[in-house]
Order: sequence, then structure tokens, then C-alpha cells
Amino acid sequence: MMRQAIHFISLLIAAATTVRAAKGTVWATPHESYSSSVGVLGCKVDTNRIAYWPGSVDCNNICISLSYEGRKVKLLRIDQSEGAYDVSYDAWNYLYSGYPATEKPTAGGETPMEYEELAASECSELIHTPDGKLPLSAANSMNFLASCLEKDTWVGKNHILYNILDPICSWGHDESCDLDWPTANQASCPNGLGTPAALTTAPVYNIQYTTGKKVLASTGQVVAVSQAAQSQKQQNLAGILKGSGGMTMALSLLTFWIVCRI
Repeated sequence: MMRQAIHFISLLIAAATTVRAAKGTVWATPHESYSSSVGVLGCKVDTNRIAYWPGSVDCNNICISLSYEGRKVKLLRIDQSEGAYDVSYDAWNYLYSGYPATEKPTAGGETPMEYEELAASECSELIHTPDGKLPLSAANSMNFLASCLEKDTWVGKNHILYNILDPICSWGHDESCDLDWPTANQASCPNGLGTPAALTTAPVYNIQYTTGKKVLASTGQVVAVSQAAQSQKQQNLAGILKGSGGMTMALSLLTFWIVCRI
């Protein structure tokens, strides 16, 4: 009886391990324009490291690695495709050629690459919010979030709502909102939930296929790579300073600046 019990437990452990470490080969294709079917905000994640794959977005398995010829990247799986295994153009270009798309853009199609599902926390460096919480649209992500809150899930425990209306962050207010779940199924925001104000302080950029040019996702306007990089750094720093350790970091930066001036 004891031996049977041990065998049964071993099978359960093996099955759980298999689920956590799903892996295989996919025919990956480059994807130019950022989007998210569950409302993840592109101004607060690394849009150059996104997976657009078949199947619904999961509340736990949102992080995968993709490798090719010795190169590897981590990707956030936060959008659903019609059947293709699309990945951000910059990620695909790096895996395929070894260079960022802005340096040596490459044309190509389906390429066999190896994937592996990772723990969601493994993609924390791709999320630019306080404490690495997944940034969701308070107005348009509630169906997805509710499904995650009803169970014990990573997204349910690690999300933050913003009063931004669209994944490319062109409408709304760049402010966090509170959700009194399950008492309420709508978030409360300082400027009112879903206010359609034009938002220009949190731009999202796409990298054009084959040209490597950076363009504003909201307008298609080509911008200088240096300008886009500086804007992204400012957004990332703002996200860090809003976190629990933001005041400490701000004081440290101020002290460093004063010392350098003396």
C-alpha cells in the first residue's frame, strides 16, 4: 500500500513538472505592431519581447523562452494570434541574425525555434511597473482579470490597473486605479474610470519590418532611435520611483547629484 502511494505521488510530481516545463518547437514569424488581447499596456512592458501565439492568454503561463542557434530571449505571452506563432520583430530578428532589428533589419518568414514555458516571475525584467506587476487597462481588462481573480493565479496576485484605455497608451490618464474585488467589479481612478483624454506622455513604439525604423504606434510617425530610447528610459524610471522603494531611490539619486556637483 505504501509503495503504491509513493508511486502515485511520484506520478503527480512528474505530471506537475511536465506542465511547468512545457517545451517544443514552433515555426516563429516576425510581428511588427504591438497589441494585447487582454489589455496589457505597451507603455509599461518591453514591446520588443512579446509573443503573439494561438490560444487564449493564460493567468499563469505568460512567460516563455525562445531560442535559435544558441541565442535565447524571454517573451511575454499576452496576445492571441489567429494561428501563427508571431513574436516581436526585434526578438525574431535577434534570434535569426544575432542583431537588433534597429541595427541590421532582416526579412524572413517561418523559422523553427525552440520554446519553453517559464515561471511568470522569470519575465519580470520585461515589465516596467512597481514590483513587476502586470499593467492592465482598468477599463478594458476586467473580463480577463476577473477570470484570474476567481482562482489562485499569478496574474490575480500580480497585477496593477491603470486608467489607460488602449494597449498602445494613446488615450486615458497615466494613473493607477484601485479595485475593491469582489465587492466591486469596476476600478476607481482619480480622474474617473475610462475618461477619453488624449495621452501623449507614455508613447509606444513599433519597429518597422525590414527597415528597422522606430515609429509611434499611435500615428505611424518615424522617430529617431535615440529619442525613443530616452523616452523609454524616462518611463521606466518613473515606474520604479512609483514603487515601494521609490522615495529611497529618489533620495539616493539626489545625493549622488549633489556629491557630483561639489
